[in-house]
This record gives sequence, C-alpha cells and structure tokens, in this order.
Amino acid sequence: MSDYTKSTDFAAKDALASGNAAKIVKGTEIDTEFNNIATAVATKADLASPTFTGTPTLPSGTIAVTQSTSDDSTKIATTAFVQDIVDAVKQVLYPVGSIYTNATSSTNPGTLLGFGTWTAFGAGRVMVGLDAGNALFDTAEETGGSADAVNVSHTHTATSTVTDPGHNHSYLGTNQMLPNSGGTGGSVPNSNTTGTSTTGITVATTIASSGSSGTNANYQPYITVYMWKRVS
Repeated sequence: MSDYTKSTDFAAKDALASGNAAKIVKGTEIDTEFNNIATAVATKADLASPTFTGTPTLPSGTIAVTQSTSDDSTKIATTAFVQDIVDAVKQVLYPVGSIYTNATSSTNPGTLLGFGTWTAFGAGRVMVGLDAGNALFDTAEETGGSADAVNVSHTHTATSTVTDPGHNHSYLGTNQMLPNSGGTGGSVPNSNTTGTSTTGITVATTIASSGSSGTNANYQPYITVYMWKRVS
C-alpha cells in the first residue's frame, strides 16, 4: 500500500517569469502524476467489503458492528461480541442454583469468577442425588442423617422354658407274712413305685450385645472442600 506523492511542483512553475522554459508544464510531468495517483489508488482497500493482505492492524478504539452470538462465520468479533459469549457461557456453566467447589481457595466465587452472588453451602454435609421415590431424598436441599447415629449398642434376650411332667421309679421289695398256725412265717416279693416329682428347672438364654455407640463414628469416607451456591 502506498500513498500518493506529487512529483511536480506546479505552484513553483506558476511563480516563474513568463518566457522561462521551466514554467511550461510538460506532458511527461502530467503523465507521471497520473501514474502516481493510479498506483496509490490501486493499492488502497475498498470501503465496501475490502480484502486485506499481509498483517493489517486496526487502531485502538476501532468501532465495528457487533455480530449475533449465534454467528458462526469468519467475521471479526468485537469486545461486545466476546463479552456476550462469555456471559452466555457463565450462565451455562453456573446458572442460579449451581454449586461451586474449590479444594484450596476459600475466596467467594463472585470474586474468583467475576459474576453472580454466592453463599457458603452445605457446611459439614455431603451431597446426595434427589430420589423422588424415597421420602428422605425427594426434595432439593432436604437434610437428614446424624453424625452420631452409629449401630447402637443393643441386647437380644430369649427365654427357654423346660417342661418336666414329673416321673417316678419302680423298685422290687418284699412283704413280710405273719406266722401261720403251724408257727412258721415267710416273705412274698412285690413291686413298688416311688412318689412322682419334677426337677423344677428353668432355662434363661441371653444373646451377647452387638454394635457400639460413639460421637463422630458414623461418617462415610470424605474429603473437605469449600462449597458455594449461586443465589443470583
């Protein structure tokens, strides 16, 4: 790209005295000027839809037409276009209600990300997916559980009853006979039974205790992070 530079000083010729040969404008001088003008014009960009070559540089503060965020062409993007895209991405990644986590920084995401109003969220709790079929998890931000609700120490008892209908023992004995008229006596064997009795035994059975109780003993494996919820 070149600018037009005049080769002939026509005003200086006008100042010369009449009769001075240098005062005459020559056809070659005019031709040179037209050629210089033609070259300058041919190397300038058109105002309408120009095609630049090389490495064109736009001056600071250049104002252009802002395209639609849905434009997928090779048109030049303005700062307004870029900002609209950034804002759209923000809304996709972190709409209101989103949760932001950070393992090292406690800085409010409004400062870190540069947008939104955020509040600390879920202190001392882990998150669980909503389950419409479970009354414990069927509402967003529903809370529950206890750090101390361990498998509580408990005892099972069982009582066993022994039924003894009673029993007796038989034994063989003899009955003494009185002397007869001849003066002789004797004995006759017989069978006897002892009285009936029960043992009176009662059996009680106790099952050993199971489980334990303790503070902060009911946690799943966890890792601590900073959590924030976007509220606006």
